[in-house]
Amino acid sequence: MRTSLLAALAALAATAMGAAPALAATPAETAPAAETTLTAEKAPGTEATRTAGKAPGTETTLTAENAPRTEILPATGTAPAAAVTFAGTVSLSNCSGSVVRMPDSEDDDPALVLSNGHCLESGFPAAGEVIVDRASSRTFGLLNSAGTRVATLRADKVAYATMTDTDAAVYQLTSTYAQIRTSYGITALTLDATRPAAGTAISVVSGYWKRIYNCSVDGFAYRLKEGDWTWKDSVRYTSACNTIGGTSGSPVLDQATGRVVAVNNTGNENGQRCTLNNPCEVDANGTVTVRRGINYAQQTYQLTACFGLDSKLDLHAPGCTLPRP
Repeated sequence: MRTSLLAALAALAATAMGAAPALAATPAETAPAAETTLTAEKAPGTEATRTAGKAPGTETTLTAENAPRTEILPATGTAPAAAVTFAGTVSLSNCSGSVVRMPDSEDDDPALVLSNGHCLESGFPAAGEVIVDRASSRTFGLLNSAGTRVATLRADKVAYATMTDTDAAVYQLTSTYAQIRTSYGITALTLDATRPAAGTAISVVSGYWKRIYNCSVDGFAYRLKEGDWTWKDSVRYTSACNTIGGTSGSPVLDQATGRVVAVNNTGNENGQRCTLNNPCEVDANGTVTVRRGINYAQQTYQLTACFGLDSKLDLHAPGCTLPRP
């Protein structure tokens, strides 16, 4: 997770004046004794701190005038993937997201929007909390391939959200996939039903900032701990994906297929150990590793087994391993 967007903008201003940004953190939980501290090959530069989250029960709203121009940031030595655009991504008031479909979704199914659990308008879900079928009228700015906002979409409920094992929120919209495509020429992004592999070339596409970050899957964290929350099998980026505030909830696309393989959610800000905005990796033996400046995402293939006909959530469906209420 990240600090608030206002804090991120303040950090950018402070950096421009040569001052280091201030970061708030909560005390770490008790963790195993073994620990390794690593530093990213490329530390954050002029874009400083990123967090997309907010304090529970609050929500930060920024105007479009605050957002930078559409921008593609290539990985070091890697050209941007020509096929990856902003089409199907959305901007939230405090985060990024995307209109997504399952591999077997039908055109007349209600469309779904994917973001992070920590981006919910109601605040952070508690550790162990799972939200299912909660009414919501949240709106999303739909972007076309150039990053231009072409429509406002509206949810009628939070179909699923949690920050336990993963950090994901899935909203159900009042529009179908066919209605969105017919009205705006936008096709939903498809979730990949298979786990990504290390070395996969990926793009993190932020609808909020209208930026595309290109890098690769560096590996996976067996457990990723941040404050009260623990996530399983998290994607670790190579250092080129140096995401900033507002990128939380961005879809992570496999550059070869264009399919969504993860949802961007956090990064270690300043090298602290397992605290808010400073997640740490914990391996199967309990060894803690801190990777300052490195960012992470939560895999999304698990979602595909849990949504069926008419975009209905079924946590008891075969193969569905998402946490239950």
